[in-house]
Amino acid sequence: MQVTEVAGTPSHMTRVATEETLEQLEFSRALDLVAGYAVSDLGAAAVRGRLPQADRGAIHEQLQEVAELLAVYRDGESFQPRPVPDLRDILTELHTEGSVLEATALLAIGDAIAAMVETRAALEQLADAAPRVAAHAVSVPPARLSESIGRALERDGRVKDDASPGLKRARQRVRDVRTRLVDRLERMARDLEAADGGVTLKGGRYVLPVRRGQKSSVQGIVHGESASGATLFVEPTAIVDLGNDLGACESQEAREVLAVLRELTAQVRDEVDRLAAGWVMCVSADDVYARARYALEVNAAVPTMVEPGGALQLRRATHPVILADAGEPVPFDLALEDDRTLIVSGPNAGGKTVLLKAVGLVSALAQSGVVPPVGAETTLPVFSRIFADIGDHQSIDASLSTFSAHVAALRAVLEDADDAALVLLDELGGGTDPVEGAALAQGILLSLHGRGAVTIGTTHLGELKELASSTEGVANASLEFDGETLAPTYRFLQGKPGRSYALHIARRLGLPADVLAEAERCTPEAARTLEATLEELERREGALERREQEAEALRLQLEADTIRVGRDREDVERRLQDVAERERELERSGREQARRFLLEARKRVEEALGTARAAVSEATAKEARRLVEEGVREEGDALKRLEEAARKKGWRVHGETAGTDGPLATPNSAARSTKPRVKPATAGTVVSQVVTELDLRGMRVDEAEHAVIQAVDEGVVADLGGLRIIHGKGTGALRDAVQAILRADRRVASCKLAPPQQGGAGVTLVEFR
Repeated sequence: MQVTEVAGTPSHMTRVATEETLEQLEFSRALDLVAGYAVSDLGAAAVRGRLPQADRGAIHEQLQEVAELLAVYRDGESFQPRPVPDLRDILTELHTEGSVLEATALLAIGDAIAAMVETRAALEQLADAAPRVAAHAVSVPPARLSESIGRALERDGRVKDDASPGLKRARQRVRDVRTRLVDRLERMARDLEAADGGVTLKGGRYVLPVRRGQKSSVQGIVHGESASGATLFVEPTAIVDLGNDLGACESQEAREVLAVLRELTAQVRDEVDRLAAGWVMCVSADDVYARARYALEVNAAVPTMVEPGGALQLRRATHPVILADAGEPVPFDLALEDDRTLIVSGPNAGGKTVLLKAVGLVSALAQSGVVPPVGAETTLPVFSRIFADIGDHQSIDASLSTFSAHVAALRAVLEDADDAALVLLDELGGGTDPVEGAALAQGILLSLHGRGAVTIGTTHLGELKELASSTEGVANASLEFDGETLAPTYRFLQGKPGRSYALHIARRLGLPADVLAEAERCTPEAARTLEATLEELERREGALERREQEAEALRLQLEADTIRVGRDREDVERRLQDVAERERELERSGREQARRFLLEARKRVEEALGTARAAVSEATAKEARRLVEEGVREEGDALKRLEEAARKKGWRVHGETAGTDGPLATPNSAARSTKPRVKPATAGTVVSQVVTELDLRGMRVDEAEHAVIQAVDEGVVADLGGLRIIHGKGTGALRDAVQAILRADRRVASCKLAPPQQGGAGVTLVEFR
């Protein structure tokens, strides 16, 4: 049983790429990174055994396995298979009838069954969320078989006394006979002056060490001598029979042990098919687990695989090995749809070769069922062949120069490349006369272009840069280089050829002016014109980019100001509402006091009328009552209107109902507090404290923007010195958006990535003015 078969990549499939091509692309190093997330050596080996394949359906299923498990993890759920021992040799031995497994092999099977039971249960729990992953679950041996092995065997491989009644009796007899034998020998040793020590064991027999010169004093069988020859190891004749009895008892013990192992082996052999299937299940589950954990760690999106000839659309792609080594490489977007040939130019050490390898490696990984570090909306054609001619192929053994080695590699490419091929060619036309090299490179590119192959080549030759302007379907691209700092920015620019910067770099490094002048004079007019045109284009693009950045900064500031003004308006409106509520409360309080006064007045009127009834006419008394009652009624109605208005505004009315003497409460403070705040772990939750740390992981850019602006607002108001923002590493999109917002905010004095021990590229530290 092969590990590659466990991984789902059959070893007999047609090779998409040769070993040399995969080595040039650093394919095995990338797989090592993924394998590092496996829980067992077998799972890691399954990942390392993956190879690119050309079956689009199989590729799609394996990538969707990862997509399902990614969704599970991103929803906060968990899944992790149990590591399983390597059972391949044991399974082979079980297929040999009559064989009996050693105790260590049986213990490995017991551990494996326990892992299978747990892994199967974990897989079955994924039935709804990840049906493809759950489909790895198979029927496994029962847990009681693992328990039987555990009851019979110690962890060191010794068969337990209680493994069988016969073994228990046999070991008791061995202990009894051994005790009698050793006791007799120890008594003899005490009585013999010739004894040279205590009882010892030689060749499985208990003996006494006797000095050679006094051998005659002890009758018995000599079983050996010391290294010096001065001591003989003698089994006295008197205990030979007892020694034989012990040997017989030990033989019986061995037979009983063998019987236990044979019985356990028979039970395991009955489950050999389920045992093999369960083992494959565990390794396969570990394989998909490692691929999903890697994709989660690099924040990768599952690419869409299309038929050969379809569009190649890379979004926020990075080289996996550079991502692991550097932590935050510059991602790139690359699109080839109508264009099938791309010529990448620019200075040395600008990142052209890394870009070339990244395109090939991303494709090879995806076709191996591994999600590469790419962003959403990435689309990859399924290539039937991937070719690469990258690096120095000079071979002393084959007597080939670098140029000859490149030509030999190109011949192999031209023999097999078709419209379903990806061809990656580094330093086209190099290693020979520039004129002839450029002509040869053009011929190769046009041949591959005519076949419809997706071809990406890097070059310094101006003739190849001009090929795009005269050939439909051929496009230029470059890696940006900062001519002022003499440093690459690694930004990929599609649609624009790159400058070599050779004379520019030489001038900045202090080469004599007369040498540079002569070099410029010797440069062909067409090359000087092209270089000048590219320089002017770069200058204009730089100016345009600066204006765009300024405009974007102004836009962000305007948005921030708009949000701030909106908040100020909300604050003013809230204050006005508070004033209105206070006025209404004062009015209610006044009317309540008036109502109470009138009620008291009614009481006093009645008392006065009772005292002076004879002196006051009935009509006068009725009028006095009417006036008092009318006042009470009017104030009561006014209070009811106040309470009704309060309810419509969402105020909380408590106490006695309108029309009685109970007061009306002040407006509900909870209804007023609508300003959102941010706590460290989650945005969008209303809390009371101002925070110094903001966690944006898992947010969309628009959500993060709102949270960052809000946190800065509150930090400035609270007079905080700064803020710690956690955005994670991933593809860098969230980090770039956060830093753009902060740079555009005039209240921010600085924003920079944290030191490695404080989170590195996953954390931005903000300092307020």
